[in-house]
Amino acid sequence: MTLRDEFTGQLKTAMKAGDAASVSTIRMIMAKSKDTDIAARPALDKVPDETIVAMLRGMAKSRRESVEMYRTGKREDLALKEEAEIVLIESFLPQQMDAAATEAAVVDAIAETGAASIKEMGKVMAVLKAKHAASMDMGKVGPLVRSKLGG
Repeated sequence: MTLRDEFTGQLKTAMKAGDAASVSTIRMIMAKSKDTDIAARPALDKVPDETIVAMLRGMAKSRRESVEMYRTGKREDLALKEEAEIVLIESFLPQQMDAAATEAAVVDAIAETGAASIKEMGKVMAVLKAKHAASMDMGKVGPLVRSKLGG
């Protein structure tokens, strides 16, 4: 089952349940995925699920930033709405590695590439991205790789 099929199924379920907030968020996700497809034309008709996962991560990240701004501006109602959207968006993402599994993957990637200094961080990140892109947040892995390489 593709992510697009999941979006459609969840939309139908939310509509039947009368969950207006979920319907709105899922429609927003579907619209963003359609925009991503359009941007990829004419090379691709539909982008692969990996691209959709990256899009979903970006959507969640922007909402986290919005939550911080809303809380700074004392708009708790809007912050709560954004947090609910984050939960729904993240429900479509693959399960993330825990800290121990992430550290083990970083150690394995360093060993695989033979990296010995911070100058070779790019090689390690490329291996991690190739093997674990869907289950690992690369933004959080960078500092871990840097510390393991002595940077």
